[in-house]
Amino acid sequence: MRFFAKIITFTTRECRFSKMCLVEDIALTMTPGIGVKGAVYLLELFGDARRIFAASADELTGRARLAPELARNICRRSGFAAAERELAYCARHGIRAIASTDPAYPPLLRETPDYPHVLYVTGDADALRARCVSVVGTRSATANYGIPTCNRLVVGLAERVPELCVVSGLAFGIDVAAHRAALAAGARSVAVLANPLPGVTPVEHLGVARDMAEHGGALVTELHSQVKQNGRFYLARNRIIAALSEGTVVVESKFAGGALVTASLADGYDRTVMAVPGRVGDAASAGTNHLIRTQKARMVRSAGDIIEELGWDRVPGATIGRPMREAPAFTADEERLLACMPQTDPIALETLRERCGADAGALATLLIGLELAGAVRQLPGNRYVKLR
Repeated sequence: MRFFAKIITFTTRECRFSKMCLVEDIALTMTPGIGVKGAVYLLELFGDARRIFAASADELTGRARLAPELARNICRRSGFAAAERELAYCARHGIRAIASTDPAYPPLLRETPDYPHVLYVTGDADALRARCVSVVGTRSATANYGIPTCNRLVVGLAERVPELCVVSGLAFGIDVAAHRAALAAGARSVAVLANPLPGVTPVEHLGVARDMAEHGGALVTELHSQVKQNGRFYLARNRIIAALSEGTVVVESKFAGGALVTASLADGYDRTVMAVPGRVGDAASAGTNHLIRTQKARMVRSAGDIIEELGWDRVPGATIGRPMREAPAFTADEERLLACMPQTDPIALETLRERCGADAGALATLLIGLELAGAVRQLPGNRYVKLR
């Protein structure tokens, strides 16, 4: 029950208000007719769950344009009884429910258009706000390449990146290898589950899950205890794996599978997608090789490559141990373009064009030259960041 210990320090009034809001948050996800995107839509319109349930039927059908039956379900508070039961269940099992309007909610996840309004967490929820990278791959990982490569990448990241958190799905193969490597290296790890807590799927990985939760990591799911499990939640789970991190690394994957779905979702969220190359003709690496060949992923061979792709070498506290190259001489046009870019924040290509006044063709030529010189880097979403 340690996740609820902080409540003791609140006043009685604050406790009642905090609990009431949490009931409304859970009730929003348990109201018949409201799905994940429906909850996001209503939250963007009204601001929080309390205001949604305070709205009149006319507001819900008029301003929110909801169907009359759905508006009635909200006004009748149809999900409140189930939400009260869920809160009691969480208290019994030491599960923390975090709403998207809570400061503890992972900010990267909230940026996505289909974020779950409530997360259920055991372990340390602060791990969700650490410097996260998702590591995924095939369940049929090869013992002579996939597993040792995954271990080498995770251990290398843990050695060079303070506050690292490795995110994966606790599945067989690459997923659990990534979690185990993080534990061995003393790094945090988060497992996103396709089942309600406190259960763990697959049960064979219960020991790994406990170690993660006890060593600064966390187990996370969007599923409440009253969900009927039928195996349909794995693909939905993958969107959370992709969204929690700045980037996703596919270590080994066949030509089709859940890891490639996660990579596609990460790309759709404008996150960096990376893949480890495999041998030509190796079925276990057919998916990763295809991602690289079709330029859907950046090729990475080491922890340093991942750090560089994510831009963590420019973040205080993260080092990759490389000597700085002597700065090349730039042309006057290149210098002017660099002066138009922010010192550290990425800038959209269109914004950069407006600032510098160059035509599209000339701007593209200048950016290519600067990228080859190591002065700028292109990021997902047609954005650029200055390195010098």
